[in-house]
Amino acid sequence: MKILVRGTNWVGDAVMTIPALRQLRRVFADAKISLHTRGWAKGIFQDADFLDEILVFDKTGSKIKDAFNQSNALRAGNFDLAVLFPNSFETALIAKWAKIPRRFGYAKEGRSFLLSNAVPIPIWKNERHEVFYYLNLIAEIEKQALNTQTVSTSQPEFDLRVSGERRGAARKILEENKIDLSRKIVALGVGSTNSRAKRWSAANYAELNDRLQSDLNANVILVGAKDELDVSSEVFEKSRLKPFVLTGKTGLDEMVAVLSEIDLLVSNDMGLAHIAPAVGTETLVIFGPTNEKTTRPFPEIADIIRVNVECSPCMLRDCPIDHRCMTRVAPEAVFAKAAEKLNAKPRSRKD
Repeated sequence: MKILVRGTNWVGDAVMTIPALRQLRRVFADAKISLHTRGWAKGIFQDADFLDEILVFDKTGSKIKDAFNQSNALRAGNFDLAVLFPNSFETALIAKWAKIPRRFGYAKEGRSFLLSNAVPIPIWKNERHEVFYYLNLIAEIEKQALNTQTVSTSQPEFDLRVSGERRGAARKILEENKIDLSRKIVALGVGSTNSRAKRWSAANYAELNDRLQSDLNANVILVGAKDELDVSSEVFEKSRLKPFVLTGKTGLDEMVAVLSEIDLLVSNDMGLAHIAPAVGTETLVIFGPTNEKTTRPFPEIADIIRVNVECSPCMLRDCPIDHRCMTRVAPEAVFAKAAEKLNAKPRSRKD
């Protein structure tokens, strides 16, 4: 059997599909499983042991043209079954045009007629973590395609493999940026590409950086995408003890490996906050406007810190009032929790 999986559109969501992909591999052990996804996702999944290949596509701007081109390319693959993680009409249309006979996805956006097997939205959708939403889809596929029910949701498996070669390259990147590998390394993810409301202030991050360096003798690096360089630069300027700036200097594939080599990530609610615990790194995430019940990093080594306010979670990208959900998170509280996690079991930077 040849199975096509349409990947998600955001970094955090991509990581949250890992348990579902692992269950898909277990259920269809002999199938060839191909992940159809955007180019950036290859940086996350390139060493994944639950995939056979990654088929990359990039959008041109025209939805109809993109759908036509993608469906033509996929038709040549002669896939037997499609798993559609995104809820969009477009993904179902592409699978239909690609003539994949069995097409599983959630019944959303009026696309049910394009699916051979439209799965109802679970009634608990907004009450449980997104991980279980993706796992539920795999459970339904197993039930309808094989008439068996063995998919487990009790202990989602999140581990994401990073090869020794990539980890070695990550250490080289750190060394080239004058980062002392004999000291503990803390990364700060100070941006958030799709929401300004998710951002803890640059002044607070600068204060946290100074205390991590002065009180704990840690190296501090700023990480993120190129479009987050402005806020990283602001943190750098406000810091008394200057951190190392890696923001925008690496691709996502390199950053995944870098995160596997550091001791702690402290960040806003962003994609890197999901990657770090998946590769085994202690993680602390500052939550404000978003719902931690459904979208927090899932692995046990990831913790969140937040202050309960009456208007959160609002899910807004810009705060219309005083951003109290984030401004009331004190640097002292974040530092205390970061210090506790940093003093956990030491990590090895050897292959």
